[in-house]
Amino acid sequence: MTARPRTACRRTAQIAALGIVPLALTALSAAPAVAHGSMQNPVSRVSACFAEGPESPDSAACKAAVAAGGTQALYDWNEVNIADAAGRHKQIIPDGKLCSAGRDKYKGLDLPRADWPATAMKAGTHTFTYRATAPHKGSFELYITKDGYQPTKRLAWSDLEAKPFAKVTDPTLKNGSYVFKGKVPKKSGRHLIYSIWQRSDSPEAFYTCSDVTFGGAAGAPKKASAPKAAAPDDAQIAAGAGKSTVDHHGHGGDGPKGTDTKNGGNVEVKSAEAKGAEAKNGNAPTATGDSGEHLAQTGGDSNTTTLAIGGAAVLATGAAVLFTVNGRRRAAAQRARD
Repeated sequence: MTARPRTACRRTAQIAALGIVPLALTALSAAPAVAHGSMQNPVSRVSACFAEGPESPDSAACKAAVAAGGTQALYDWNEVNIADAAGRHKQIIPDGKLCSAGRDKYKGLDLPRADWPATAMKAGTHTFTYRATAPHKGSFELYITKDGYQPTKRLAWSDLEAKPFAKVTDPTLKNGSYVFKGKVPKKSGRHLIYSIWQRSDSPEAFYTCSDVTFGGAAGAPKKASAPKAAAPDDAQIAAGAGKSTVDHHGHGGDGPKGTDTKNGGNVEVKSAEAKGAEAKNGNAPTATGDSGEHLAQTGGDSNTTTLAIGGAAVLATGAAVLFTVNGRRRAAAQRARD
């Protein structure tokens, strides 16, 4: 019997290698896309309390939030989200639970108080920053409370102005934060700014409540000053990362529809349409700043794609060698039998 030509073995190896490449790329890129973050300026409630320290916060409001919902909500400061919001914010978040996005885990953020740490604001153009620990394409909408807002009552949708005073799509990412401008309307006294970050590559959305104070009218009696809010810095974020359950490999939580409550409630349940949208739209936010960061589709660095392609090449090369060696062994064995 004639031995199988070596060229046929090589051809088999080449075909196998070509088949392995897309499979390897698929396997290496199969991790679910993620996004997390919170308002940095003006500082969100959850960010301010995390910055104070989950175990021993300074302000009375943050202490009350911990007493109501525990410390884990603060360690998970960048995950006040709903996995399948898809723009249905008013329909799925009930009045009185806007700051928690209706999630029991974050219920401490809904406490009606007039002493939440606040950021001083002025009417006119303001530069907003939103810390993005896992950036994605999407749009931001910022609402402010109406005149006559009463912070000692639970926040309702009707407390917000009907239209956002600032709206932006795919803002610039600089030094780990989205940066964009908005024109703040004229207000007086204590108010609240509500942000909605709706991803365009997924139905997931994130929500924040930021307490702000405006100077009163001339001659008005001076009110008691609120504690000043401060955003967590990089060192605080790094120090608290070990106690966070936000693993950046999924989302979800303890209540909203479309989430898996198993394994800590941290896995997003995505529809086929959502997965298809992610694959179609991709994700490459503009990154600028001194860090020179270029974020990959899942919020990684510029090495992510290189590693995936390199890994695929290694797998393909290994497969080619394996097929070639096995082919030669079979040919030698056939010659011996002949």
